[in-house]
Amino acid sequence: MSLFVSREQSLVERLRAEKRPIVVYGMGNGADKIFDLCERHNIRITDIYASDEFVRGHSFHGIRVKKYSEICELYGDFVILLAFAVFRDDLMERIDRMAHEHTLLVPDVPLFGSTVFDYDFFEANLDSVNKAYSLLADEKSKQVFADIINAKLTGDYFLLRRCETGREEVFENIIRLSYNERYVDLGAYDGDTITEFLAQTGGRYSKITAFEPDRKNRAKLEYKYASLDGLKVCPYASWNENTTLTFCGNGGRMSCIDDDGYEVEARAVDSVVMSATYVKMDVEGAERETLLGCRRLIERCAPKLAVSAYHRAGDIFTLPLLIHELDPDYKIYIRHHKYVPAWETNIYCSK
Repeated sequence: MSLFVSREQSLVERLRAEKRPIVVYGMGNGADKIFDLCERHNIRITDIYASDEFVRGHSFHGIRVKKYSEICELYGDFVILLAFAVFRDDLMERIDRMAHEHTLLVPDVPLFGSTVFDYDFFEANLDSVNKAYSLLADEKSKQVFADIINAKLTGDYFLLRRCETGREEVFENIIRLSYNERYVDLGAYDGDTITEFLAQTGGRYSKITAFEPDRKNRAKLEYKYASLDGLKVCPYASWNENTTLTFCGNGGRMSCIDDDGYEVEARAVDSVVMSATYVKMDVEGAERETLLGCRRLIERCAPKLAVSAYHRAGDIFTLPLLIHELDPDYKIYIRHHKYVPAWETNIYCSK
C-alpha cells in the first residue's frame, strides 16, 4: 500500500453493504454516471431528489424527482450520493447541512475517459502514485494529495472540505506574479482567468496570449477585452502537435476535444509562443498533450505553471510525473480550491 492510504472500504463496497436507502441528489450528466456506476455493481438507488427550485413533477431514470423535505419524510435515515458540482457559497452551506444531517458521499466519476479511481486502479498505479507524492514540494501539497486520493477512493465529503485552499494563498506563496509577465492562458474560456491575472498584477504585464477554440467563448473573451493592450487571442486547441481535431464547443466551461463536433486547428504551444513567464492550462482532459506541446517552451523559459489535475482519473499523479520529466528543477505543489467533487485541484510549479 502507499505511504498515506490504508485499505478501507471503497465507496462501492460501502454502498453494497448499505442497509439504508440510497438516494441521488441532482440530475444531469453526473447523475447519469452515478446511476451507471451503481448498476454495474448491483447497487440499488432508492430515490432521487433535487434542489427545491428544480423540482417540477418530472422524472429522472424513471423515478419521480422529489424535494429534500419529501425524502426526509419518506425515509428518515438515508445515504446521499451527490451528483453535481458545487462551489458557490450558498450551495456549499446547503450541502454542509445535509452532510451533517445524513451520510453524504461524493462518487468520483471521471469527467473524461471511463476509468474510475477505485482501489484496483490505485493499486495498479501504486509506484507512480508514491513517486508523485515524493516529488511534492511542501507538506500542504502532500496533505492535499493524500486527502484527494482518499476522497476519490471512499467518497468522503469532509476530506474534500478539509483540504481546501483559497486561490490567494497560491499567488502569495507559490505563483508570485511580477508586473512584467508574459502570460499564456490555455483554455481561456470567456476571459475569467485573464481577469484574475489582471487583478493579481494590477493590470501591469508584458503580453497575454490566449488559446480558446470554442467559438462562443472566444467571442465573449474578445468582446470583454476588445481594448486590452498586448492581448493576442488564438482560435486554437492546445495539443502536442499541429493538427486538426474534432471539437465539441457549446459555449460552456466544458467544451472539449470530442468525436462529435466541428473541426478546429490544434497547435503545439511551442509552435506559437516563443517566450513565456507564466502558463495556465485548463484544457478539459488534454493537459498531458498540452504539456508535451510546451516541451521546448519549458526547456527554454521555465515559466511558472498552473495545470488542472482533475479531468482524468490519473491526472493527480501522472501530470506531476510528466512535469518532473520535462524539468526536474521545478518545485511542484498541489492545491484544491473550494469545489465538490474534487474539481479545481491544480498543480502549481515554480523555480
